[in-house]
Amino acid sequence: MNQKLSIAPEVFTYMEKVTGADGVEVIVNLPKEKIEKINDICHSFDNDPRELINVLHETQHTFGYLPAEVQDVIAHNLTLPVAHVYGVVTFYSFFTMIPKGEHPISVCTGTACYVRGAEKVLDEFRKELDIKVGETTPDGRFSINCLRCVGACGLAPVVLVGEKVYGRVSPDGVKSILEEYKK
Repeated sequence: MNQKLSIAPEVFTYMEKVTGADGVEVIVNLPKEKIEKINDICHSFDNDPRELINVLHETQHTFGYLPAEVQDVIAHNLTLPVAHVYGVVTFYSFFTMIPKGEHPISVCTGTACYVRGAEKVLDEFRKELDIKVGETTPDGRFSINCLRCVGACGLAPVVLVGEKVYGRVSPDGVKSILEEYKK
């Protein structure tokens, strides 16, 4: 079956040719500024494949997440197979391939928090934001995730919004937490 594929020209506006340390040229669908930033991060670690986790941390800190296109550039710079980079990204729960909201909400579901009502707190966040765990609000302001113990069991249940810790959170306290970030 022969089909003619018609691609709009604007699709190519973000495509860049990148030549890696190995001399191989690849085409990446990212703005040039992002590619240069990733290249700078990789270079700051001497393009050393043994520094992959550090490169991923710094890149995620810069962009907020690690989509496939970003992983391609990192793999290219560190002369690693893309599958290896993807394997590391998907193995460690710290890394994400999905963009987080401007204010990422993490509800601890470790034993102490769970026993003290974390599930009800999580349900209230889902209800108030009208999103599921792992999703981001349409305006990009909030996302919800669960995490295991944050080491603040005495404050259970615990919620993190970004890096700010909220302890002894009840479902009734969810609205006031969200209000702090809606201003």
